[in-house]
Amino acid sequence: MTAAQRFRATMRGEPVDRLPMVEWAPYWDQTLERWRAEGLPESLTRYEVQEYFGLDPVYCVRTSPLGPGCPAPPKHGAPRMPDPSRYDEIEPTLFPDNAGLIEGLQEHLRTRERESFVLWMVIDGFFWFPRRLFGIQQHFYAFFDHPDVMHRMNAGLAQHSIEMLRRVGEITTPDFVTFAEDMSYNHGPMLSEGMFEAFIEPYYREVVPVIDEIGSTPICDSDGDVTEMIPWLERVGVQGVLPLERQAGVDGMALRRAHPELVMIGHYDKMVMNRGEDAIHAEFERLLPLMRSRKFVPSVDHQTPPGVSLEEYRVYLRLFEEYARAGV
Repeated sequence: MTAAQRFRATMRGEPVDRLPMVEWAPYWDQTLERWRAEGLPESLTRYEVQEYFGLDPVYCVRTSPLGPGCPAPPKHGAPRMPDPSRYDEIEPTLFPDNAGLIEGLQEHLRTRERESFVLWMVIDGFFWFPRRLFGIQQHFYAFFDHPDVMHRMNAGLAQHSIEMLRRVGEITTPDFVTFAEDMSYNHGPMLSEGMFEAFIEPYYREVVPVIDEIGSTPICDSDGDVTEMIPWLERVGVQGVLPLERQAGVDGMALRRAHPELVMIGHYDKMVMNRGEDAIHAEFERLLPLMRSRKFVPSVDHQTPPGVSLEEYRVYLRLFEEYARAGV
């Protein structure tokens, strides 16, 4: 099977020759710096690193609703708008055509066989995007203080996302599309179900059908414990979640029992990867029942951290291949 065939079949719960072997998120700069010092060839891009390690490579198209003129926050998590009531001033800098990203995808398709890689498309979610504009703290107040502005932001985002999905869909079909959200932390969702229904759900209901229309699979990307949130996502047509962080207490088998058709990506505890072969092996053994349950793509439950040496990563990959074959 090709990388793309294997991935799509796994997402559909169909038989495969082995489970996909992917590093779904880009490697950290610090991780690659360490590995280059330990012998990884200097010239490799993040994409080429995947090929070098024998993984099923993932090519990511991440569209952005922030245009080049959009003001940057003075620090991480700070507002881009000094006054939320002045959204009119920032709106003209939003929702660009992302022409460079589209051209990059076309070039990648020109130089590589489409079936040789997994194509992942990312769009901003309706919790994530307002937070990028309001700032982390002000975002929470905005549900109460600036609801009309929040709806304007998300209405604009929905239309922009639909446009981007259709443009990419005219070129090729992404194997999966994620909504970048991070709506949860280690104790569950950061908003109530009522707030989700009022501020988030209407816009998912606009965009998810377009993901279906172009033949792809909608998935929510949220760190933290997503357990409580999954029924909310399922009712708007989202088919899966990632990365299922172990540090947040997510239990993949409990999710499988509660949601038999849920697509899951990730869930391999990145914190064991520098603890030796026995620990790496034990984590794969923990995941084996989930691997055999269908619709699960095992992968690190976020990027491989820089505390993992090149040799430790090679041990992880060797065992990964063994379990990817054992898990079918």
